[in-house]
Amino acid sequence: MTIKSKIEELLLKEFYCSSEELNGKATVYSVNSNAKQPYIKILAYRNCVVVCTSKDIHYRVRELLQHKNRDEIFEFPLVYGQTIHYVPDDSCTEDVFVPLDYECEYLFYGDILSLTGLTGFENSLVFDKNGSTSTKAVYIARDKNRIIGVAGAAESSVNGVWEIGVDVMEKYRNVRLGTYLVRGLTKELLARNIVPFYSASITNIGSQMVASRCGYIPFWVDTFGTILDGSSIYNDIIGGLSSKFIK
Repeated sequence: MTIKSKIEELLLKEFYCSSEELNGKATVYSVNSNAKQPYIKILAYRNCVVVCTSKDIHYRVRELLQHKNRDEIFEFPLVYGQTIHYVPDDSCTEDVFVPLDYECEYLFYGDILSLTGLTGFENSLVFDKNGSTSTKAVYIARDKNRIIGVAGAAESSVNGVWEIGVDVMEKYRNVRLGTYLVRGLTKELLARNIVPFYSASITNIGSQMVASRCGYIPFWVDTFGTILDGSSIYNDIIGGLSSKFIK
């Protein structure tokens, strides 16, 4: 399967729409059948916008957003935060030169547990209190046996599609080490027939630059999934807006 088809498989699963809708030009209103609380998440892909909500607020949200364009929909008060997601372009297979002598190493699956307890790399490798991690592949850089950078990849909800994240210690930034690690891990995953994608907040210019330097291209944008259950740090704002807009 192509990168496009695998990513579309991921989006179809996460946004509960059909392939025809995803590749169309309309605004689609779908229902997340697994949402147990009031929920909304919005996707922009190619010429399509998907507004995915829980069943209980579906019709009210649809009524509020009808006749609005894409930018207006993404400004809806009940959503916050936007993420750009990137996929590899052909240039991702090219090498990146890093003019510093660091030792780099790949680790996959169970071998990653040798790093249990490592902290400071929250975007690429995190262990829970039981010492487990969702990360399935890492490319690490060491300076004199000290880990200074990690590119990690975790499985998504679709088999064979993994999300890459990267962290570099502040002292070692601005020499394209992050680019080197992401590019290296990307090549390794593609060689194993795994489709990687890379995500960056629209406010994180540094992360977007890493994606660009690695040969990644923007492929879709979505909002943070907002759960209107009172647990959000934006609860005071969202609570008032939800009562105003949804009821």
